[in-house]
Amino acid sequence: MNRKNVAWVGSLLAAVVSLALAGCDSAPPETVLPAPQVSVKTLIAQDVTLHEDLPGRVAAVRTAEIRPQVGGIIQRRLFEQGAEIRAGQPLFQINPAPFKADADMAAAALQRAEAALARARVQATRLKPLVETDAVSRQTYDDAVSQRDQAAADVAQARATLARRQLDLKFATVDAPIGGRIDQALVTEGTLVGPNDSNPMARIQQIDQVYVDVRQPAAAMEALREALAPQASEGQFHNEGLPVTILRSNGQPYPETGRILFSGINVDVGTGDVLLRILVDNPERRLLPGMFVQAKVPRGHYDNAILLSQQAVSHAGGKAQVWVVDEQHHVHLTSVVLGELVNGAYRIRSGLSEGQRVVIAGGERLTDGVKVSAQPWVQPEVGGAKSVEQAGG
Repeated sequence: MNRKNVAWVGSLLAAVVSLALAGCDSAPPETVLPAPQVSVKTLIAQDVTLHEDLPGRVAAVRTAEIRPQVGGIIQRRLFEQGAEIRAGQPLFQINPAPFKADADMAAAALQRAEAALARARVQATRLKPLVETDAVSRQTYDDAVSQRDQAAADVAQARATLARRQLDLKFATVDAPIGGRIDQALVTEGTLVGPNDSNPMARIQQIDQVYVDVRQPAAAMEALREALAPQASEGQFHNEGLPVTILRSNGQPYPETGRILFSGINVDVGTGDVLLRILVDNPERRLLPGMFVQAKVPRGHYDNAILLSQQAVSHAGGKAQVWVVDEQHHVHLTSVVLGELVNGAYRIRSGLSEGQRVVIAGGERLTDGVKVSAQPWVQPEVGGAKSVEQAGG
């Protein structure tokens, strides 16, 4: 090998060594991780009224059992079964013949007593000037006056007896004491009835308004009074009562709105519940006595409340925490105080304010201060026994 080739090979080896040394001194390129994807909700303050769905049973406002006030044989039924009845409408006709005969006898006795009274008055009037002239004795005149007074008493007694017999004749026609819907007749023509019968002849239920009776824990009733105390003090519910929505079996509301009248004064020893009575207008007769319904009863009202989905809240060490996104898209773990859980959402009592962005989904692997990529959260439809109504905000 000549000198020229040796020089070329040396230069080549020097270049290879230089490249190797340069590769050893250079650091590997840094890997950039993408920002975590999260779904966030911007908090909005709003007025909310909390409700609780309670099972209830419909009862008529008034129920009247039709019973006879005199005894006799039923001749006719004077109503259509299941019809609307007005107060005072005739329902049954009891055979009036015996009562008419008694009334006629009482009328004759009254006439006889009135005739005796007229005769006694004439006798007393005739003897009065004679006793003044000593033509008759004082005893004779006193007896005439006594007979006149007794005849007047007999007339009063006969008149009262006639009124009683006429009243019995009137009672032979059994009238409706109240207006409402009448059930089927429980007796038929030819039945012997009397005032002491154990079973009624029919029943009338007034259902243009109905009661819905529900039961609620005594503790919940106390919370209801406290939560709605401001509205009650302002007279908002003084006249009409607390509004209540009545629900069908499929959860759809009836068009009529009820109002709470009162709660029972006694607590059931076995269940700890009190009775809650709701008055509902029922002009279309949709609600019938005995039906089971749901009553959406108000449980509290809050002004400018913050509601947050349950899935946004985590618990650690007995504390509730949420991830809050700041303006630079960094997240921070924040402690909150929770209120009621209603329809999958907490009412936030403290720790958050309107306008803050809170992580709803995607917060499982976050660390404090990390930068995130935030997208708006879409609330899914949820159902449950309790609901929240937004009153504004």
